[in-house]
Amino acid sequence: MLNSSLKQMSAALRAKEISSVELTTLYLERIAAHNPTLNAYVTTDAAISLGQAKAADELLAKGKAQPLTGIPVAQKDIFCAKGWRTTCGSRMLSDFIAPYDAHVIEQFNHAGAVNLGKTNMDEFAMGSSNETSYFGPVRNPWNQNAVPGGSSGGAASAVAARLCAAATGTDTGGSIRQPAALCGITGIKPTYGTVSRYGMIAFASSLDQAGPMARSAEDCALMLNVMTGFDERDSTSLPREKEDYARDLNLPLSGLRIGLPKEFFAEGLSPDVAARVEGAIAEYRKLGAVTVDISLPNSRLAVPVYYVLAPAEASSNLSRYDGVRYGYRAPEYADLSDMYEKSRAQGFGAEVKRRIMIGTYVLSHGYYDAYYLQAQKIRRLIAQDFADAFKQCDVIMGPTSPSTAFSLGEKNDDPVQMYLSDIYTIAVNLAGLPGMSVPCGFDGNGMPAGLQIIGNYFEEARMLNIAHQYQLATDWHSRSPVKETP
Repeated sequence: MLNSSLKQMSAALRAKEISSVELTTLYLERIAAHNPTLNAYVTTDAAISLGQAKAADELLAKGKAQPLTGIPVAQKDIFCAKGWRTTCGSRMLSDFIAPYDAHVIEQFNHAGAVNLGKTNMDEFAMGSSNETSYFGPVRNPWNQNAVPGGSSGGAASAVAARLCAAATGTDTGGSIRQPAALCGITGIKPTYGTVSRYGMIAFASSLDQAGPMARSAEDCALMLNVMTGFDERDSTSLPREKEDYARDLNLPLSGLRIGLPKEFFAEGLSPDVAARVEGAIAEYRKLGAVTVDISLPNSRLAVPVYYVLAPAEASSNLSRYDGVRYGYRAPEYADLSDMYEKSRAQGFGAEVKRRIMIGTYVLSHGYYDAYYLQAQKIRRLIAQDFADAFKQCDVIMGPTSPSTAFSLGEKNDDPVQMYLSDIYTIAVNLAGLPGMSVPCGFDGNGMPAGLQIIGNYFEEARMLNIAHQYQLATDWHSRSPVKETP
């Protein structure tokens, strides 16, 4: 059952081959056995999870089930969930119990899904390796001495290790796609504004977007059906009708035009990853697609632009954590100013402090025009590059990450090298486009590599079709690091 798709699990629940309580118990037992090693979950609560499973079984018995009713999923610890500890991977919120549900959590509750727990993440989603979490690093189930990617590394590790049926993640600069690639699973970041950010703890508000992480494109489509939808509580939520993202999964790919940006296949790309991506593109040619050489000339500026804009927004968003209303407060201080200073100094980790300082600097008087305003202008040019590219092709493909998973601690002393882990993903967020990663093979050390698929605005259904047809022709997405028989 652990290797079944969401569709197969749903069918088994409806046929009463297994109950949601039994399925949830199976996953909780696996979490208890493997989480002490992988550190994929920050919080679990068996009583809440089994209570939701029991309620799901009642809906199933009454014939009122939806596609994900009774399915156990994991929620990234960036989403507020009423009654659950919601930490965002930080000491600052290590004891915070959310008093309300994020929109995404509400959607899963309405669908009858079971919340297995909250997954570990880089602190306030700032990181590419899941090593900045206050609760310690997450480990990659393919090699426990390697990183799972970040910031949604806990979710990626949990899905790969079969510690949940699927999971939610968030993507600010690649934080769904990069860990999906490094852990050998499928993940999609939808068009900005498609999924409400209400109740999702903010990092960089103009870039953050939630999305699903699962074994396959078909599973991601079912998850996305639940997650999307207009929410008036989020000013950036787009007033669009809900759609069925699984509707086009079985369409043929004949005549599909795939754009290959020369900038994605240049210096810095691991030969192992390049070979796996080229192999995937060759498979698409067999499926009837044609390739077109394109250029995204300003994509080389995506990383510096991102590390001006994202820290600027973070410095503003994180100013609310001052030790007064909620969150961590320093135990000893002299006065109010001292309390602010010590609470923030002790509550935030090194990477968060680094980004707050950078963000405050680029927004300060005398530097706003030189850095922040210039970065916004280049962001517009990056978006225009994509618009021009989509006049020549239907979809863009390339590597998700320049390498497979690196060793824990390998890049901790060099933040710039860590930032370059997202070199192929960041431009997609800057443009607000949808992007996804699908497994496309393994390197010489047996570590998974990811193929990135970038679509035009609101073309998630088409992207999922493109990914699904590839997954019907290959089995990379069905490979598992789990050795024992489920």
